[in-house]
Amino acid sequence: MTSSRFIYVITDGTACDAKFESYSRRIIEQAVTAASTGATHFQIREKQLSASRLFELVNYVVGAVAGSELKILVNERVDVAIAVGADGVHLTSRSISAADVREFFGGKLLIAVSTHDIVEVLRAQEQGADLVVFGPVFDTPGKTAAGIVKLREACDKATGIPVIALGGIDVSNARSAIETGAAGVAGIRYFSTAENIAKIAEELRQ
Repeated sequence: MTSSRFIYVITDGTACDAKFESYSRRIIEQAVTAASTGATHFQIREKQLSASRLFELVNYVVGAVAGSELKILVNERVDVAIAVGADGVHLTSRSISAADVREFFGGKLLIAVSTHDIVEVLRAQEQGADLVVFGPVFDTPGKTAAGIVKLREACDKATGIPVIALGGIDVSNARSAIETGAAGVAGIRYFSTAENIAKIAEELRQ
């Protein structure tokens, strides 16, 4: 069951080596749930894990959702994504550039890039990214929203790349984000349960 729009699930970043077994089980279950309830992308954003533990986790997740349509992306670690056979990487403003990833790996990896303004969106597009995640669109704890108007401007300017809305997205406002021209929605907290992913998927089908 998939939506015609992107539904981009992001892990919460709380996994650590000391409690790896319990955290990894939860993330694997989250990925399997995401695959079965309408999500299209699953970003593993676990910055506290050592390289070896991150490799292990991504390997588990890729195996757990094999045969599904869910795309697995690794936050920043291009080496882990390539080694494990993940679908892609998610880059930040502090990462290696999308242009460098494209130059070194060609079309082997799906490249997503975090963006916060139109300049960053256009840069990612020029550098060969496959999609951008733009936000925060709505208010989130500790972050000021860019707002719907800025999202609409980003979507209007990014004629050659899908823009996914991030930040404060839930079933009550997902449709308004899509109406700006966004190709889909992304989230961490709200997107952590099967029930909420299914609600988002249903809303975006309408």
